[in-house]
Amino acid sequence: MTTALWPLQVAVVQKARAHAPLMALVTGVFDEVPEDQAHPYVTVGSITETVDDAHNQRGLEAQVELHIWSRYEGFKEAADVLAALDAALDRQPLTVTGFRDISVAHQQHTELRDPDPDIRHINVSYRVWLTKA
Repeated sequence: MTTALWPLQVAVVQKARAHAPLMALVTGVFDEVPEDQAHPYVTVGSITETVDDAHNQRGLEAQVELHIWSRYEGFKEAADVLAALDAALDRQPLTVTGFRDISVAHQQHTELRDPDPDIRHINVSYRVWLTKA
């Protein structure tokens, strides 16, 4: 078994941070959010991997969850960030160290109300297929 957990997280964060239209909308893309970080921002959630071998090739199918956090009244700001995040990741080339034949597709997203009534949150999942290099 091989894992892409860390290299995949690094690749997704780098790709998002390199996308100027996304970065024009958010204060950052984080694994760990700094104390008192201004909104809106994107965080890495969980990554789930499933073995997806083909004949003599090691492969993985991963689900990458990202979270969009906003203090804007209503979901418009978070939805705008989602559109920019999709432009950066959905069906776009991604380089993951140690892997090839990488494909990314938006799987689903959900609008959520935080227990803090001023915070809006969109959870978005991307499906990623990878073959071990």
